[in-house]
Amino acid sequence: MQPDPSVRKVLIYRLGSLGDTVVALPCFHLIERVYPNSERVLLTNFPIHAKAPASAAVLGDSGLVHGYMRYTVGTRSLLELLRVAGEVRRFKPDVLVYLMPLRPLPAVKRDRRFFRWAGGVKQIVGLPGPAEAENRFDPASGLYESEESRLARTISGLGDAEPRNMANWDLRLNAAEKQAAESALSPVAGRPLIACSPGCKMQANDWEQENWRALLGRLYAKYPDYGLMLTGAKEDAEACEYASRDWGGAKVSLAGRLSPRESAAVFRRAEIFLGPDSGPKHLAASVGTRCVCVFSARGLAGKWFPPGTENFVIYHEPPCHGCGLETCIEMQKICIRSVTVDEVERAVHRVLETA
Repeated sequence: MQPDPSVRKVLIYRLGSLGDTVVALPCFHLIERVYPNSERVLLTNFPIHAKAPASAAVLGDSGLVHGYMRYTVGTRSLLELLRVAGEVRRFKPDVLVYLMPLRPLPAVKRDRRFFRWAGGVKQIVGLPGPAEAENRFDPASGLYESEESRLARTISGLGDAEPRNMANWDLRLNAAEKQAAESALSPVAGRPLIACSPGCKMQANDWEQENWRALLGRLYAKYPDYGLMLTGAKEDAEACEYASRDWGGAKVSLAGRLSPRESAAVFRRAEIFLGPDSGPKHLAASVGTRCVCVFSARGLAGKWFPPGTENFVIYHEPPCHGCGLETCIEMQKICIRSVTVDEVERAVHRVLETA
């Protein structure tokens, strides 16, 4: 589709936090290209978890959106729904772009009715039909369609979001954010860097502190001239400290000290990022840093893998894969606990020693 300068106002509906916002970046860029003269407002949830920053903290002053409307996730309050409807009605969007995570078809139909009623929106882009909603399986690769590719497919009526083109993941970091990163990295200045974010929100995705500590100890023995940078939310500071105890060289822990965008600027300086399936992995990949990630099998293989062609994902697939559990008790996290330190260490060597 050619740019449509006649559209004045675009409402984008996308819930989620750090990773959910980052994987939608190619779509945000496409929406800007198609509606360059529009006021673009994002209807999204505001923070509900200390480790889940709002979309505003991810998009910043990139210009991809110009403002935000708050939606309370899972609300059944009529007053809350009326408040949202009133905001939509006052905004008077010409176009609604639907960028939601997978939802049951009845919920999608309910969303359509709500926006028609709330704002009289005549053009809605991205509402998936029954055959379009799921992440498609590729028998050749054995992987499912990535979430960024699924989102791009749902709004393909606007054009090709090109999620494989890393230029479409640009966060447009500003000079102040880059300077904040350089200042934060002063303890490891002048060294090649390994970035590690060992914490995560979900118990099922946690590779556990002993494994991270063993891995980083081995990597220091192999790469003593590297600096180590640890990142995460403020609540991850203790995990970062424990994981790095056997790193005998230069290191710095930035857990809780930087905004998501400043963290992205920090990742730009790293040779490699190490971590589980969590938000920081998405940020690191978005700025082109090569990732070695330890995945549980709670999600489908490929759906949340980091973008880019030089990453290494370790994903073991037991019979219970795709369970979607945030806390795994019965199977004792058999998928992620079967990933060994040796296996991850080999992956790191492979990435670092590949030009």
